[in-house]
Amino acid sequence: MVKVIYTDAHGQARDVEAAIGSTVMSAAVKANIPGIDAECGGACACATCHVYVDEAWVSRLPAPQGMEGDMLDFASDVKPNSRLSCQITITAEMDGLKISTPAKQG
Repeated sequence: MVKVIYTDAHGQARDVEAAIGSTVMSAAVKANIPGIDAECGGACACATCHVYVDEAWVSRLPAPQGMEGDMLDFASDVKPNSRLSCQITITAEMDGLKISTPAKQG
């Protein structure tokens, strides 16, 4: 298990113990993190699991692949550090990963 720190749009942070091999989205859904709707269940078919990766972590994660970039076109308030949380698979090296949720999804 690794710790992922989710901060909502109001600045409230929650630490979540996430299983290695799960996704940032599935860990958030399991922990009832507000702001990650995950309407497609992780199929990369919507943009309702849009998150911001903390700048210190952006270069430490694998780069987004083709379909993720296409789906981010449907997200609100996309930034250079935007990702779809369903596409970030948790590894042991991600202990302490910091994620923020946007003010709205979709």
